[in-house]
Amino acid sequence: MKWTDIPDANLLKRSFLFGITGIVIGVVSLVNQNFRLFEGPMGPLNGSSIGLQLVGLSMAVLLLRKRKISQEHKVKAQKMVVVLGAAILFFILSL
Repeated sequence: MKWTDIPDANLLKRSFLFGITGIVIGVVSLVNQNFRLFEGPMGPLNGSSIGLQLVGLSMAVLLLRKRKISQEHKVKAQKMVVVLGAAILFFILSL
């Protein structure tokens, strides 16, 4: 099954789940770097955080590029692109 064949609501839901998971992992990594809650390398957490956010962002952009989508899904996807873009920029600059 192609990604373009997935219904709009499911694609938006997956985009949100990938994005929020990436943001949570990034916050855990930042908190651990500042407070030293547990010892361990934070590089893999940072990389997976940014990777998950990029996957979520690309799904939202894929939804925006579809031809016939409802106005409600289009607005939600635009908000998702803005939020995930800002989050990716924040986590890249905080490294």
